[in-house]
Amino acid sequence: MKQSPQIGDRITDKSSPPDEDTIRDWMGPEASEHWAEVQGWIEASYPGVFAPDWLYGGKKRGWSLRYKKTKAFCTLLPAYKLFSVLVVLGRAEREKFEARRYFWSPQLVRLYDEARAYPDGKWLTVPISSADDRHEVTQLMSMKRPIASFG
Repeated sequence: MKQSPQIGDRITDKSSPPDEDTIRDWMGPEASEHWAEVQGWIEASYPGVFAPDWLYGGKKRGWSLRYKKTKAFCTLLPAYKLFSVLVVLGRAEREKFEARRYFWSPQLVRLYDEARAYPDGKWLTVPISSADDRHEVTQLMSMKRPIASFG
């Protein structure tokens, strides 16, 4: 008997990367709307900069969609009824985060404080369940790479 998916379960069928329908069905309408909004924001803010690529992280981590130019920018993590964004904050971004520490939500500060520091930075996996969460994660991404200006 196959166990029903639990909230947060990842897409683990490694035969091929998931398509938009699979993602929408797996994440559900609310999470997939946040997924689409974040993708749209990245495309609008950084036109032509990133060619996102699907990564398979094994049975436990499943599929994720990475945005990278020369350095990793962010990774979108589709899960069952849940959407999260992974942002790695290097030294410069951590200094910027600390300088604005009281500007961030208590939930994000707690995630930041609890994140383990690796040589390449702190890996923050930010769950997105509201427009405010989306706004905060886009602020984090903007700290990593300034938004392209058209002038």
